[in-house]
Amino acid sequence: MYNFLIFFLAVVFFLLSVVVIYKLFGKVGIYAYICFATILANIQVCKSIELFGLTTTAGPVLYASTYLCTDILSERYGKDTAKRAVWLGVVINLLWLFGTQLTLWFIPAATDYIQPSLKVVFGMVPRICAASLLSYVISQRLDVFLYHFIWEKTGKTEKGLWLRNNGSTMLSQLADSVIFVTVAFAGTMPWNVFAQIMLTNYLFKVIVAVCDTPFAYIARKVKVREGEE
Repeated sequence: MYNFLIFFLAVVFFLLSVVVIYKLFGKVGIYAYICFATILANIQVCKSIELFGLTTTAGPVLYASTYLCTDILSERYGKDTAKRAVWLGVVINLLWLFGTQLTLWFIPAATDYIQPSLKVVFGMVPRICAASLLSYVISQRLDVFLYHFIWEKTGKTEKGLWLRNNGSTMLSQLADSVIFVTVAFAGTMPWNVFAQIMLTNYLFKVIVAVCDTPFAYIARKVKVREGEE
């Protein structure tokens, strides 16, 4: 029950944060949020948790919120702006990857006590980051493509926002979950646990996708502060 409450709080907090940041800072705020979310999600995913009796990781909620970001950019600014945000996320994550490894390469002082903990977390970064970047680029580009494909087929109206928002996100997150979990965890755990993590990783992302629909409608109507467009 405790993890369920934290999960629910995380869904509301992060999705609301996207809209508030967009309101205050416009598309620049969305760019910044994507960089923050992809980096922290790469750390969260190292932690296994149980939700509803199922084993998953702690990262799906925050990572899934980035799909709301690209959908907002697609809706308000077009495909090219959404693609630009995806590539910005990739570049920032590569910088983060290099920075974490530099941190480990420093020889610690005799009085240092944090190096072993950093090795545990940052030691997983190369594989996790490689999996994340690969799945992120493929799935987010797929999300942008599907969003505009559905938009063109159903009409550029507010009424169809729920369809392009959910349709593009759910399909692209399926690709994301399969690619990420396979590259990040294959061979590191029993296959039954591996399969369960892949299934639950996608399941909880779908829950977030459904929950982000009202926030997508709010973002479509929100008036961005003057000069922040």
